[in-house]
Amino acid sequence: MSPFTTSNTTRTNAQLFQIPSPAMPDTGKLNISITSEITSFPIEGATINISFTGVPESTLEQVTTDSSGMSETLELAAPPIEYSLDPENEIQPYSEYTLQIDAPGYESVTIAGTEILADTTAIQNVRLRPTDSPQEENEIFVIPAHTLYGNYPPKIEEAEIKPTSETGEIVLSRVVVPEYVVVHDGSPRDNTAANYYVKYKDYIKNVASSEIYATWPADTIRANVLAIMSFTLNRVYTEWYRNQGYDFTITSSTAYDHKWIPERNYYDSISVIVDELFADYLSRPNVRQPILTQYCDGRRVQCPGRMTQWGSKELGDQNYTPIEILRYYYGEV
Repeated sequence: MSPFTTSNTTRTNAQLFQIPSPAMPDTGKLNISITSEITSFPIEGATINISFTGVPESTLEQVTTDSSGMSETLELAAPPIEYSLDPENEIQPYSEYTLQIDAPGYESVTIAGTEILADTTAIQNVRLRPTDSPQEENEIFVIPAHTLYGNYPPKIEEAEIKPTSETGEIVLSRVVVPEYVVVHDGSPRDNTAANYYVKYKDYIKNVASSEIYATWPADTIRANVLAIMSFTLNRVYTEWYRNQGYDFTITSSTAYDHKWIPERNYYDSISVIVDELFADYLSRPNVRQPILTQYCDGRRVQCPGRMTQWGSKELGDQNYTPIEILRYYYGEV
């Protein structure tokens, strides 16, 4: 069972888009991939029931995976695209769907809150755990609100370059892009939070899909992906948490790091850019260490001297390149 819950306020607002209405004139697409958690092999013949979150008993679609573990591409109702492009908009800019996944020989999984944005393709990857038990098991993941729509703690300010004496000896002699990161799903001192081993690229795609909207200009997405990767690689390079006695790379707390959510969907427009840039990061002249590129939304929270997400979107609208956006906020990098 996922530890995630959503506030009553957020969930009440979300209900605006849980049933078909004239307020959802647009559509987005959803691709679903089902694999085995143990072997990573595709699962053929998995059944996926799709409903509006909040109305789980009313199935909108039922699809079955093919030999590659993929569903057909689904077209689902979404709020107007303008909602995700306007920083002053207060209405939830994405629709939410619940997926119930069943396959013979595997535990069932329910994902409540798959987010669909207009004119964008969402990608939902699901890994099922094999079971020999005749008793039906059902793991439930509840996806909380997007960080630009929900209420999350602002980041605690840190220096963008970490002195060696601040964290002990730096273990890595050079910047290495890891294959996996260990994500602590909570604040650093939360001993009840689980640790997840996540492929680095999948981690960046998840965070970017949780922190910005996939409908934004491509160069705005590139600038934000570079900031997310530089921040993450600073944590990796400095062994920030391990030098404090923790057994993980980074947390899912917005107060300390980025928002990462187990089993959330990501988007094709973000995925393509992460695949393009995954080995890149930002650094200062004559400084080996990646910059700890902190940022904020720029609407609910202000962070002078750091990038604002909505501000980067406005610069992207003005045809700023990714490096021009980043230099606007961080100076010479």
